[in-house]
Amino acid sequence: MRLLAPIAVVVIAVVLLVRAGAAQEGIFLTEEQAPAAVFPDADGFARHVVPATPALRDEMRRQLGSAAPSVWEEQYVTFKASHGEAALGYAIIVDEIGKHRPITFVVGVRPDGTVNDVAVMAYREAYGGEVKAKRFLTQYRGKREADPLQTSGDIKNIAGATLSVDAASRAVKKALAVAHAAFGAGGQS
Repeated sequence: MRLLAPIAVVVIAVVLLVRAGAAQEGIFLTEEQAPAAVFPDADGFARHVVPATPALRDEMRRQLGSAAPSVWEEQYVTFKASHGEAALGYAIIVDEIGKHRPITFVVGVRPDGTVNDVAVMAYREAYGGEVKAKRFLTQYRGKREADPLQTSGDIKNIAGATLSVDAASRAVKKALAVAHAAFGAGGQS
């Protein structure tokens, strides 16, 4: 009988750990829901697919400098957000690798090239899902291409989620580069 109690505790602990890891993963926004998550004041969204042509990638590389993304999409699904006749910006869907698997983000970029908001659409890792929290993602608001977006500087890290935090920063940088290269957001393009 004494041996069963410690085994039961170990089994319960393992079950709880597995559930905690599984709770990190999931689809949190569909493509249809994503633009409203980063532009809640918008009343219209126009979907546009931007092919990742060699010219677009070259311009993005120029914009990104040494901040190379972990994934180069074949195309970028974007939404032009508007309120009445006023253009609010672009919602851009991007993927970046966390520790092992891609994390899908939607990044709202204003016409002046600053971040309006960021949301996690899909998280596929067992750990580090704290990057989904609004209190973490709000620190990207107002950021622009020139900002470093580094955990050693302007971005607060989350203990145990460093790779996911780095993925979020790369995703924001990539979305800003797409907005600039494809739509001229924040630049003279």
